[in-house]
Amino acid sequence: MKAEFNVAEAGNGSYRPLAILRWVMVIIFVSFGMQKFTPQSAQGIAQFISNSPFISWLSLFGLRGEAYVLGVTEFAIAALLIAGAFNPLMSALGALMGVATFAVTFSFFFTTTGVVTWSLSTDPMAWNLTGEFLFKDIVLLCVCVVLLLASLPEAIGRVRE
Repeated sequence: MKAEFNVAEAGNGSYRPLAILRWVMVIIFVSFGMQKFTPQSAQGIAQFISNSPFISWLSLFGLRGEAYVLGVTEFAIAALLIAGAFNPLMSALGALMGVATFAVTFSFFFTTTGVVTWSLSTDPMAWNLTGEFLFKDIVLLCVCVVLLLASLPEAIGRVRE
């Protein structure tokens, strides 16, 4: 029996690395989503949400509610990426939502006071543990961009049909 990864994108070459990226992102979004349903996570992300020009409106739902909205959104992205293994349109939509998610979380670098200290000293960019935690979002953003770019041609072709 030959093991295969299901990948909706078609093209030349091996798509196994793309499938690995897809399923790693599914695991990441599920684990991030689960964390949003804990009191510690809700408390931990409150400072980022309140300082963000993009998602500060979530404070309308209260401390736990804003975390729940983000958790459900992350579960939805994971579900779309799973469906995207069989349908390129779902793949593109999930990847686009992932791009938006990590673009917003990376923006916390610039919108949350104290995450990064910019200086002209020997260490021009110093960040605390929160900054180091957020820095990983650059890589996750790039993975979602790769999945989006791989999904788009096939997804657009299906929409036109």
